[in-house]
Amino acid sequence: MFGKDRKYEDFNLLEPLLKSQSNQRNDDDGQGSNANEERVTPYANANLLSIFTFSWMGPLLSLGYKKTLDLEDVPQLANCDSANVVFSCFRNKLESGSDGSANVGKINTLKLVKALILSTWKEILLTGLFSIVHTLASYVGPYLISTFVQYLNSPHQLKYKGYLLVFTFFLSKLIRCLSERHLFFQLRQMGNKVRAALLAIIYKKGLSLSSQSKRHHTSGEDINLITVDVERAGFFSWYLHDIWRVPLQVVLALLILYKSLGLASLAAFVATIILMLANVPLGKLQENFQGKMMGSKDRRMKVTSETLRNMRILKLQGWEMKFLAKIIELRNLETRWLKKLLYTSVMTGFVYWSAPMFISMVTFGFCVLMGITLESGKILSALATFELLQGPIYNLPDTISMVVQTKVSINRIASFLSLDELPPNIIQKPTRDCVKVAVEIVKGNFSWDLDSPNLTLKELNFRVYRGMRVAVCGSVGSGKSSLLSCILGEMPKVSGEIKLNGTKAYVAQSPWIQSGKIVDNILFGNEMDKERYEMILEACSLKKDLELLAFGDQTIIGDRGVNLSGGQKQRIQIARALYHDADIYLLDDPFSAVDAHTGTHLFKECLLGILGSKTVVYVTHQVEFLPSADLILVMRDGKITQAGKYEEILSLGTDFMDLVGQHKKALAELNFVECGDASNNLSNGKENDGNMLYSEKSIQDDEEREPKNYKIEKLVGPEGQLVQEEKREKGEVSLSFYWKYVTTAYKGALVPFILLAGILFQLLQIVSSYWMVLATPISEDVRPNIRGSTIIFVYVALTLGSSLCVLIRSTLIVIAGYKTSTILFNKMHLGIFRASLLFFDSTPSGRILNRASVDQSAVDTSIPHQIEEFLTSTIGLLGTIAVMSHVSWQMLIVFIPMMVTCICYQQYYISTARELSRLVGVCQAPIIQHFSESHLGSTTIRCFNQEDRFMDTNLKLIDGYFRPIFHLYGAMEWLCFRMDMLASITYVISLVFLISVLNRVLSPGVVGLAVTYGLDFSMHGVIWDFSSLENKIISVERIQQYTYIPSEPPLLVEEDRPDREWPSQGTVDIVDLQVRYAPHLPLVLRGLTCTFLGGKKIGIIGRTGSGKSTLVQALFRMLEPTTGHICIDGINISKIGLHDLRSRLSIIPQEPTMFEGTLRSNLDPLEEYNDEKIWEALDRCQLGDEVRKKDGKLDFVVTENGENWSMGQKQLACLGRVLLKRSKVLVLDEATASVDTTTDYLIQQTLRQHFSGSTVLTIAHRITSILDVDMVLLLDNGLIVEYGSPTSLLEIKSSSFAKLIKEYSGRCRT
Repeated sequence: MFGKDRKYEDFNLLEPLLKSQSNQRNDDDGQGSNANEERVTPYANANLLSIFTFSWMGPLLSLGYKKTLDLEDVPQLANCDSANVVFSCFRNKLESGSDGSANVGKINTLKLVKALILSTWKEILLTGLFSIVHTLASYVGPYLISTFVQYLNSPHQLKYKGYLLVFTFFLSKLIRCLSERHLFFQLRQMGNKVRAALLAIIYKKGLSLSSQSKRHHTSGEDINLITVDVERAGFFSWYLHDIWRVPLQVVLALLILYKSLGLASLAAFVATIILMLANVPLGKLQENFQGKMMGSKDRRMKVTSETLRNMRILKLQGWEMKFLAKIIELRNLETRWLKKLLYTSVMTGFVYWSAPMFISMVTFGFCVLMGITLESGKILSALATFELLQGPIYNLPDTISMVVQTKVSINRIASFLSLDELPPNIIQKPTRDCVKVAVEIVKGNFSWDLDSPNLTLKELNFRVYRGMRVAVCGSVGSGKSSLLSCILGEMPKVSGEIKLNGTKAYVAQSPWIQSGKIVDNILFGNEMDKERYEMILEACSLKKDLELLAFGDQTIIGDRGVNLSGGQKQRIQIARALYHDADIYLLDDPFSAVDAHTGTHLFKECLLGILGSKTVVYVTHQVEFLPSADLILVMRDGKITQAGKYEEILSLGTDFMDLVGQHKKALAELNFVECGDASNNLSNGKENDGNMLYSEKSIQDDEEREPKNYKIEKLVGPEGQLVQEEKREKGEVSLSFYWKYVTTAYKGALVPFILLAGILFQLLQIVSSYWMVLATPISEDVRPNIRGSTIIFVYVALTLGSSLCVLIRSTLIVIAGYKTSTILFNKMHLGIFRASLLFFDSTPSGRILNRASVDQSAVDTSIPHQIEEFLTSTIGLLGTIAVMSHVSWQMLIVFIPMMVTCICYQQYYISTARELSRLVGVCQAPIIQHFSESHLGSTTIRCFNQEDRFMDTNLKLIDGYFRPIFHLYGAMEWLCFRMDMLASITYVISLVFLISVLNRVLSPGVVGLAVTYGLDFSMHGVIWDFSSLENKIISVERIQQYTYIPSEPPLLVEEDRPDREWPSQGTVDIVDLQVRYAPHLPLVLRGLTCTFLGGKKIGIIGRTGSGKSTLVQALFRMLEPTTGHICIDGINISKIGLHDLRSRLSIIPQEPTMFEGTLRSNLDPLEEYNDEKIWEALDRCQLGDEVRKKDGKLDFVVTENGENWSMGQKQLACLGRVLLKRSKVLVLDEATASVDTTTDYLIQQTLRQHFSGSTVLTIAHRITSILDVDMVLLLDNGLIVEYGSPTSLLEIKSSSFAKLIKEYSGRCRT
């Protein structure tokens, strides 16, 4: 059963790729499944003969031979194998185990194992039966060999006896092959069922985890759970029966040896035990290194996934190379363990291949010592038995380590399943007499961390009646978002009670968007009601955005909504909530990410319009939205400090005054600007004459000149989508990949030596067998010609030589493999990190992570091992053919057609198998993607009661993944079955030929040797190894894809390096700038020309999607202009290196980002500043006092995604980065969107103070934050509508800016 290791490779074929359209694909599957249901796998209705011979695979194989298979071509699984049925059965067993209670409760490992066994007991019994038959049949050949040699040697042979022996040989080989094929197929089926059940139960659990459980369990660990632990639990099915089969095999082998060699069998037994024990420390070491390597790999993957998530920020700041260095450093740690692991596996391999030789040396040596006569018949019988012992010796330690590993995995799964869920009864229904109450909290105390003495929310008491609008406000970190979480029932309750009456809908502060179509995100599982849908699009002002998108609401959104602006994501969320038509709406700062104009529109249309009669609780920092509220809750340090109507609270003063005060101040400035005396305006107007004053008129002329060219550019066909389907190589893996792989390390210098060692090993083995057979007598009555000691001495010498060759071969393969994997890793990562931003926008991070984890580990460990396997089995097959043909060349007449037939079968099979294995890769990633997406959005999913729908999608994805796997396994067994049949027929013809034609011509010993070698003769080992290698080499193919991604322009251009002081003025000239996101997408900026003078403050405004953020990206060269250019201080930025450009500019981005690590590493990743400077920056950005309170001060730990900091605090930390850098050009991309008015005012003050001499470009949503700018740039649909000073633009009453201000101040006054 060494085949085990080969099967393992195949089990792991599942190198996941990522299909961006997974969700769309699967939604379609949802509707299309009825059409597909007739096409259930033929296996479901196959007759006995068809199942027996695997003929039910015929139709799919012939289809795959004619065309490249797609997922649609693969039939559905039989009902009993579908994820839904398997999961229901498993869950029933699990629940019946937990005393019938519906809640699965605390699941321990024992309960989980019991449920798994109960749900697969039929498969376990069936495979057990096949296992026994297979083991017994394997030993018939070695048992009969000596009888066969005696028969050939006896002077008066009975013909029928010879034929009877041949028939017995043939039958045993046939039964062995058949039982092995069905054993393997059923074991795989069992593994699939276990994996499907576990994938489903883990997903279901993930949807109901409490916030506290989530906090202690990162998304990275969960992904490891479904990629590593579930795989391992499913893979254990291979080893299940080894626990009792290994001892049985050893006992049978010893019985056969005892029959032929008597007491010497004891020596063999001792040698076997020694070898098994030798494997134990090696196995332990291997397990230890494996664990250490996995640990360091987890750390590397964590950093990689964080880096990919935040690649935009890293590139804007010019930090990507620093992070690449960090990943390479982590990889070096990982490869230290990898090296140790690989060398340990060389030793394990050495023990495995030397086992038969070592046992035979000991046994034959013992025979000579004890004077037991050695005859060729007995020797052949012993040699065949030793070959069979190779399996158990290798498998026993392997099985033990697999039991240990599986136990670890099952423990991890069980501990995940026993994590705390959200308590179902946190929220109560109000009593009958309080029908009018929608939300009520009485004496509520809540905490995110129940172990900590500090409460997050304290002494909450409030009541909200039906139809009320409640506004929640307060400074950064005062507990506003937590208040909504506790109403949702997401926050652990310490004491008090919450009552909710009605269904609820929720809009989160940081938008959660599923990858898939926009329309699916809005409907979110509800039926389409066209009229309502159109009304909501209008209310959320999404109509215009959808018109600009080439595919309208059918546009596919990338990973976490990469191809949407912050405002668009927020409005899609709001549309989703409105479409849901709930009774109570909870909105967490819904207006922060949208511009002022859109904000007003949303407030009027959504809050006052569609939701006019509903109960709405909304958190907001915008003071202008407070007066319309029926109740305002002012929060501070987790308490509600004031509650009442706007006027009531205003008259009381205190906290609320601070928030409103700054806003009032800004408004006063606004009125002053509006009503400023005319003389003032005139002087201003003159001054600004040089700064071309655009008016509406000129822009209308422009529009007539270019008749709506963006409309013409609409594209049809999927090429227009940003996120393209994953590239899946088609057809056979080209030889160039093998060649590239083999010659990557040392230009392929080691290859000839590896081949030489392999050939010598086989040669010495054959010579040693010949020597033993020819040097020993045929039977007891013949006197030996050579002394026993000489026989043994020569045999030992040949055997040791053979072992040495194994050692050399394995070591060289490992050295070459290790070097290659390091080179490929570095090339791929350099390719990814130097790629342009477009690559990250259009490639879901899952695809890249798959290559960095699964494909990389295939290159690290599996491929070198697989190459060695293929080499050994090929040379072994040639050796067998050589021995049998040497006995008689006529044998070749049978062999050659047999081999040709086998190769034809393999060619017929491989086209289907290759595409199926690629599909397996493509279908695994959507499960991971859907899992991690649901993990992030579980609050939203639960609030909308969509758990069942998401669970169904998950089950469909699991089925989609196991469909190609099931048929891939069917195809493999189809091929192996046919090859085994051909090998058995060839074998029986050879035997008949030997006893009828060549009897008396050749020495019986040599004929016996040919028969012994023939026992193991089959092409399927070679073909199997080749197919497995081809499946693995796909990983090289996929890693190579990423070494050739089009990269950004160079980081440094030596001949064009700006001087150290650049930019000294900060003047920005934009000339005829046209930009598009990708060659196949329409223009976003359509010819901008303007100048930002050095040291001036420029406000850039325009509705969402008008091109504000695109302009910023062009400034940082995230996007290269199609035509036109930008100059800073007279230097064309397209001519200098990217690092020179980006490191001299500063930006505070729209979505504030913090990385896992310490606060210091977040503020200063390049380690350029001392602590004093950092503290100074922290004090200036209002975080100093906060940080001094924390443990570790600057070394305070920041968790994944900066989860332990509020949105506002993260924004302030980004400000700290900028204050450290002190650039001449600073960009604020909606930098104060998620902070309250007071903090906003402080930030503005800080910037004014410390960047007085810098050019500051502000993209703003709050009108108040651009009032004190020197110039205003108004964009619309990628064109400049107006550009001038605020005062001059306000003079022109018809200007868009004046209208905007008027609308805003009007809104605030009302």
